[in-house]
Amino acid sequence: MSSKSKPLFSSSLGKKLIMSLTGLFLCTFLVIHLIGNLQLFQNDEGYAFNNYAYFMTNFAPIKVVSYLLYASIIIHAVYALILTTKNKAARPIGYNQSAGNANSKWNSRNMGILGTIILVFLATHLQHFWFQYKFGSTPFIEYNTELATGNRQTIASDQLPSNYDGYKIYVNNGVETIQTKDLYKQVAYTFQNPLIVLLYLVAMAALSFHLIHGFQSAFQTIGFNHRRYIGIVKSIGIWVFGVIIPIAFAAMPLYFFFKGL
Repeated sequence: MSSKSKPLFSSSLGKKLIMSLTGLFLCTFLVIHLIGNLQLFQNDEGYAFNNYAYFMTNFAPIKVVSYLLYASIIIHAVYALILTTKNKAARPIGYNQSAGNANSKWNSRNMGILGTIILVFLATHLQHFWFQYKFGSTPFIEYNTELATGNRQTIASDQLPSNYDGYKIYVNNGVETIQTKDLYKQVAYTFQNPLIVLLYLVAMAALSFHLIHGFQSAFQTIGFNHRRYIGIVKSIGIWVFGVIIPIAFAAMPLYFFFKGL
């Protein structure tokens, strides 16, 4: 079995197959990540989003999936670089510009550039939020909710208390208390920087063009290209992954930038 699989995954077709599978996995994550991040738009002082953030970073099965996510990003990028380098080496003299425009779309010819922009964005995104949440100086908030009435009061600080020892939730005299890192406020602070907001908008534009081509291409690579279904795949790639998801993500930095603190 290994003798058959090794040549496949070392070939150009095998590398494209790996890129397609990791790319589709990343597309699935994008949908889940967006659903969770939509909690940012709730007018609840970050209650829903902060609880979501804790769940996503501490629930064991989710942590396992996150490691698969990081591995998929690295593998997808490395194989993209290998294939791009190999294709350029095979054609040391580039296509005539007019011929290139005629034979392929702009985004399909510039997937490497688009992917590089997305990688820079991912590194920035992880540094501002994941790293700060796990290891940095994240703000603190305490939610006190009267279970009988639903009334909620908060105690917030720009710094974690010196005695903070992790997320806590408990009920006392009919009042639910949650003490947690305030990633919601960290998001609000971060998106007051216009340069960061601009980076997010450029990255979401790059993501849009990247996915419009990449989503359909991935299905074609794995053999799912029957004429009865390819139109549906193309429509999903354009409207869901090329329009709706990038616009929804881009709306978040704009929302906090214009909302202010």
